[in-house]
Amino acid sequence: MSGKPKLYYVNGRGRMEPIRWLLATAGVEFEESFIETKEDLTKLQKDGFLLFQQVPMVEMDGMKLVQTRAIANYIATKYNLYGKDLKERALIDMYVEGMFDLNELLIMYEIQPADKKEQYFANMMDKATNRYFPVFEKVLKDHGKDFLVGNQLSRADVQLLEILLMAEEFKAGILARFPLLQSFKARISNIPTIKKFLQPGSRRKPPSDEDDVDKVIKIFFS
Repeated sequence: MSGKPKLYYVNGRGRMEPIRWLLATAGVEFEESFIETKEDLTKLQKDGFLLFQQVPMVEMDGMKLVQTRAIANYIATKYNLYGKDLKERALIDMYVEGMFDLNELLIMYEIQPADKKEQYFANMMDKATNRYFPVFEKVLKDHGKDFLVGNQLSRADVQLLEILLMAEEFKAGILARFPLLQSFKARISNIPTIKKFLQPGSRRKPPSDEDDVDKVIKIFFS
């Protein structure tokens, strides 16, 4: 095995994408082993590699890490994306938990039944613009710095940028009411490692199409 982290997941965003973002931000090259079929997932489960029978899994530093938040915490700590002290870490955790709630809404949209999608979409956009984005707009205003916490880049900044870009894919102009989030998006997008990750040909995954969604449903929900 090479010294690079190895990521086990489907060839799509889902719950692995925040982890890809963190590794890319830290400038860490990684490999991926894609789960293409239900049998691929079953093999990982039977081999005992998935502690809770679920992916994502990241193999790094001699460990097989599962659970998205645990993986992200480890990477953020290792690569100095987790604040300078306990108080900053508490704020980062608090903000990121809110981001994960919104991220879950966004990634689950594609697997909604056709007759539920319109209502789900409206609810998702309402929560983004009236519950979550106002919080982060206020945090940036009150904090008065370039970053959400302290005065250096943290996983909270990285993961907020990911969600802002994803939300804009769903609805152009969704940030119109949030000038500080617009400035934040432009600023964080220009950090060299992140800028590289946003270029075509990077490990960043595109939005899912119908074939991708069908494959995910067959792997995880059949």
